[in-house]
Amino acid sequence: MQTILGSGGAVGIELARSLKSFTTEIRLVSRNPRKVNETDTLFASDLSIKEQVDRAVQGSEVCYVTVGFDYKTKLWREMWPPFITNVVAACMKYSARLVFFDNVYAIRGDNVKRITENSPVSPSSKKGEIRAWVDKHILDNVEKGKLTAIIARAPDFFGPIKEKSVLMNLIYDNMMRGKKAQWFCNADIIHSMGYVPDLAKGTAILGNEPKAFNQIWNLPVDNNALTGREWIRLFAEELHASDAVTVLPGFGMKVLGLFVPILGEIYEMRYQYDREYYFDSSKFAGKFSFTPTTNKEAVRQTIAALKK
Repeated sequence: MQTILGSGGAVGIELARSLKSFTTEIRLVSRNPRKVNETDTLFASDLSIKEQVDRAVQGSEVCYVTVGFDYKTKLWREMWPPFITNVVAACMKYSARLVFFDNVYAIRGDNVKRITENSPVSPSSKKGEIRAWVDKHILDNVEKGKLTAIIARAPDFFGPIKEKSVLMNLIYDNMMRGKKAQWFCNADIIHSMGYVPDLAKGTAILGNEPKAFNQIWNLPVDNNALTGREWIRLFAEELHASDAVTVLPGFGMKVLGLFVPILGEIYEMRYQYDREYYFDSSKFAGKFSFTPTTNKEAVRQTIAALKK
């Protein structure tokens, strides 16, 4: 049995689709799980409760964590440490291999100019400190020989399911309302983006390759990183919309955060937008025969799916 904890989000749904290439024994776990594949097993669970995490993991060969708590520092601080502690304990108890779908918040400042698996853990934000603690808890248990796990990292991402995608909120949603696209800090420097279906396929590949475990992996993305303005242009071409952009400066994010809470939460992550942000997935490309979808094609597929 391969289990997805947090199966209802954008990544969890796409991961369920991708896992079908490897197994028909897929367990989807969330508060209100829905089938993605006909053979899926549904397991309703409140993952904030230790006993329910334990039952969700029991019987799993591989356990994927794609949970996405609401984007609030206070909630992250309350939820992430006990949740991942319970998941790790359950995986060790039942000898389940863990695949943790991670972001790169634990990597700070100029280290984001080229993010590799060896980039130093150096959080400069409250959210980054929380994710660094989560990663350390997993890796410490791997080093002790108690846990078999993968940390699968992803950059900012986008896809047909718009949930928790800054790119879709800033560009697509604004264009669909007839407004200018928005970007943070500087629209003329590169910012890598991951395409959710590719990230999910990469996660499924890693989870089904025994030799990939006990390592950190950057998931596959198009290595042709684009600037914010170039991302906007791709969407504008597909939507036949204006490619005009409003660039929100860092201080503007903080001020607007008083009225738009999500901008206040993103403010501490502004270092990912005021300098180049390049996500290097060459390790994955060198190991697996997988060619990521080009950025242009990913935008085309995303908009085509949303039109349906």
